[in-house]
Amino acid sequence: MKPRTLIFTGDGKGKTTAAFGMVLRAAGHGQRVLVVQFLKSNADSGELLACAHLPTVEIVQIGRGFVPPKEHPVFEEHRRTAQEALAFACKSVASGKFDLIVLDEICGAIARELIEEDSVIEMLTAPERTACLVMTGRNASAGLVQQADTVTEMRCLRHGYAQGIVAQKGVEF
Repeated sequence: MKPRTLIFTGDGKGKTTAAFGMVLRAAGHGQRVLVVQFLKSNADSGELLACAHLPTVEIVQIGRGFVPPKEHPVFEEHRRTAQEALAFACKSVASGKFDLIVLDEICGAIARELIEEDSVIEMLTAPERTACLVMTGRNASAGLVQQADTVTEMRCLRHGYAQGIVAQKGVEF
């Protein structure tokens, strides 16, 4: 059976939440799961704390947090870190050790020009790939969408942040 490729994208809330729903589902079936977080760096997020209790789930945060504009002095550090995350993800996909691999915020990493779309597509189409891959993030590229068998776009109709509501533990992180 061909391994699945799913994308959760869009400007609405819920992309990572949907991916972690799949993590929970796979863990419930005893499947081996890896989550690679390309942009996030908050070690106190609820998903990390919860998954620490799931023996078949591994989460690796390689990101550095919010990405500044290209002109900012630390942008190149974000790019280097995202490329490290991609190399780690490629190695993990090729390892055959995992049933499900979530590439959290990889779409955003491509959109922000931290990594190249072609490199990600090469990983998706690798002949040794056996894991189901889930990719999240805003602005999924056309090439990724073409490769995926399931693409869901979260659309923001209203968000509390625009009303001055700060990120809340258990809701946003």
